[in-house]
Amino acid sequence: MDSGGGGGSGAHKAASGSAPSPAPPAPNPTAMLSALMSKRAKLQEELRSIERQVYDMETTYLQESNQFGSVLKGFESFLSSSKNTSNLKRSRKFQADERLFSLSSVTSPAVDEHLAGRDDGREYGAGRSKGGSTPANGQGKPKKGGRPVGRDGKRLRPNDPDLDDEDVFELMRKQEETRLTELEAEKVQYAIHERLRDMERMQKKAEDYRNSLQQEAQAKAQALRYEDELARKRMQTEHAAQRRQDAELVKMQEASALRREEARRATEQKILEEMIRTEKEKAEIDQEINRVKALAEAQARVHEEKQSEEVTKRMMLERMKGEKEKWLSAINTTFSHIEGGFKALLTDRSKLIMGIGGVTALAAGVYTTREGARVTWSYINRILGQPSLIRESSMPKFPLPMSRLLKPSSASLSRGAGFENVILHPSLKRRIEHLARATANTKSHGAPFRNMLFYGPPGTGKTLVAREMARKSGLDYAMMTGGDVAPLGSEAVTKIHQIFDWAKKSKKGMLVFIDEADAFLCERNSTHMSEAQRSALNALLFRTGDQSRDIVLVLATNRPGDLDAAITDRIDEVIEFPLPGEEERFQLLKLYLNQYILKEEGKGSSWGALFKKQQRKIQVNGISDDLLREAARKIDGFSGREIAKLVASVQAAVYGRPDCILDPQLFSEVVDYKVTEHHQRIKLSSEGMV
Repeated sequence: MDSGGGGGSGAHKAASGSAPSPAPPAPNPTAMLSALMSKRAKLQEELRSIERQVYDMETTYLQESNQFGSVLKGFESFLSSSKNTSNLKRSRKFQADERLFSLSSVTSPAVDEHLAGRDDGREYGAGRSKGGSTPANGQGKPKKGGRPVGRDGKRLRPNDPDLDDEDVFELMRKQEETRLTELEAEKVQYAIHERLRDMERMQKKAEDYRNSLQQEAQAKAQALRYEDELARKRMQTEHAAQRRQDAELVKMQEASALRREEARRATEQKILEEMIRTEKEKAEIDQEINRVKALAEAQARVHEEKQSEEVTKRMMLERMKGEKEKWLSAINTTFSHIEGGFKALLTDRSKLIMGIGGVTALAAGVYTTREGARVTWSYINRILGQPSLIRESSMPKFPLPMSRLLKPSSASLSRGAGFENVILHPSLKRRIEHLARATANTKSHGAPFRNMLFYGPPGTGKTLVAREMARKSGLDYAMMTGGDVAPLGSEAVTKIHQIFDWAKKSKKGMLVFIDEADAFLCERNSTHMSEAQRSALNALLFRTGDQSRDIVLVLATNRPGDLDAAITDRIDEVIEFPLPGEEERFQLLKLYLNQYILKEEGKGSSWGALFKKQQRKIQVNGISDDLLREAARKIDGFSGREIAKLVASVQAAVYGRPDCILDPQLFSEVVDYKVTEHHQRIKLSSEGMV
């Protein structure tokens, strides 16, 4: 028992001593979990050791209990076989009140029955036992020595006069032995109870230790969970701080990139401004040279015309007089022959009938020939002619040698003026000329052509540039409008294929220009797009899927964002046509003034003047370059088409005057109300009224 208790306390001390102190935060959850599992295994091993100790104590207790049971059984047999049991019970030294423990649980049934008989006042007869048997010697008094004493003889009493001193001493000795035996039994029972209490205390101590181990394990697990939670929070905090640092680093890098980009843009802007300023100065110098040259030529021409005006007038009158006499004689001769013929027909009946038949046959032949030719040409037009969607083309309408002779080729046109009549920004004009030369060289080297997209506000010269580019590059050109495709419906696909098949017949190469391309090449996700338009778009995508060596596709639109993504993917060159600047507006004003007014002033007489009313010439007074530059500053935001309409309005205003004189006042008035009209149109467009 003591060794078991000592072992339990030692195990408890070992368990308490092996309890780890709170560990520092684990670096990661996996290490913390492995440490927790090892601690759990160690605690389970200590608990199994304590259970083995308790089991050994219980086994020892059961073995000792069996030994105590044997002692009690021997004591019970001694009491049951004693012949002096009743005397021992009457002894004052063997009272029930003086015993520590009751012997009712260890005495035999015979003793209990003997005690019960004594208490009832019954006495057994001399020389008889409880069962009625006689003693072995047959006498009534048991004696010792000379007087034999039987075991089942008459019960002796202390105050019996028959007993001698030896018997009394023997009886007292036996009573004392019985008392010692009872005390020993009580001591054994007390030891058993002490052992039971020790076992209960050990069990309770083991249970308390087990509970404390469980609580300690729970506390450690909770501490580990708390440490794991703290580690997770710390990791989250570190990750958040790292993310913030990364975000700040990215922001700093973006800011640095933006600063570098801004510096680069500023440098490029300065370079571009310097180039523009240089080009502007160069253009001003060239313009001044051209102006001086034109002024000198005009002065020389005026001087020459003044000198030869009288001679020219006299020669013209003589020529007109001769022409008049010739035509009068021809008319008289013709009418005289007609008169003679009519007289002959009216006088001769057979000639009259033959004349009427001949005229009738001639009329029938003319009518039949005209209608037959119309049907034939319509059939040829359908088979060999240009498609109906083409509004303008440089190719002959029919592949006949005569049409080629009557119409000059684009190659001869390309050797002409070029881009002199196109007013653009110098950098844009250089790029257009470069593309025209590149297109011409591409055809000569047999390389595939590059498709182009022209976008910008209306009236900025996209169509004119496409036409001049085709002429400059030596290609044929064909122009169509995207708005003509939608009314065709299901026939649009066939017409698109006809255009590309017809364009491939050109030996020089064909530049196909589609104006207002967004009308049928818009985004296919649009809900307003019909199935026919979608099919036409797919047909165009099919014909432009690969780079062609025969066709250059040029698209023009005011809204490039509405084009389908597949269309923009097929574009190789994207060129923006912005509104003209002040210098370009000045040059456009000069160009259109020369086209609409100065050329009208310099038109000479022709043969048509003989049969038409002579037009009054426009006289220009005081229209200087300074006035044109002032007007160019006023018409800021005007497109090239609006400037042309402005000059046409100036021409109409001049024709509205009786003297047909253009002066600065009239020019400024027209410019002012056109500027007001332009701003009003912009205002109405912003309000959604136009």
